[in-house]
Amino acid sequence: MKKHGMLNSHITKVLTDLGHTDYIVIADAGLPVPDGVQKIDLALTLGVPSFEQTVEAVAADMVIEKVTMADEVKAANEPAFDYMKKKFSDTELEWVTHEVFKVLTKQAKAVIRTGEASPYANCILQAGVIF
Repeated sequence: MKKHGMLNSHITKVLTDLGHTDYIVIADAGLPVPDGVQKIDLALTLGVPSFEQTVEAVAADMVIEKVTMADEVKAANEPAFDYMKKKFSDTELEWVTHEVFKVLTKQAKAVIRTGEASPYANCILQAGVIF
């Protein structure tokens, strides 16, 4: 058994297989997962695990060069917006409409579904390189 870092074997496998510019999605409980995209379902109950908890765990084990979120989060979910701005203050942040965001999820290597129950608490984490 691993002693440190990500314990979820499905997430560990996805992160290990990512190449530069590949991306994953961390999603709230309501975001639709496109057909053909792997879903890693962590949701236990509404709010558990939270969007922030999941982002923290994944970001601790992933080189992230860009984060994409729906522009609507700015007005509809200020706590998630503020958290992401602070968490990724040294990372490129891209804002797209929620409809464009959903289209982008079709190319994700995986969607990690959380129990988050607040609007637009979704992000795309694009892989960088360690060198």
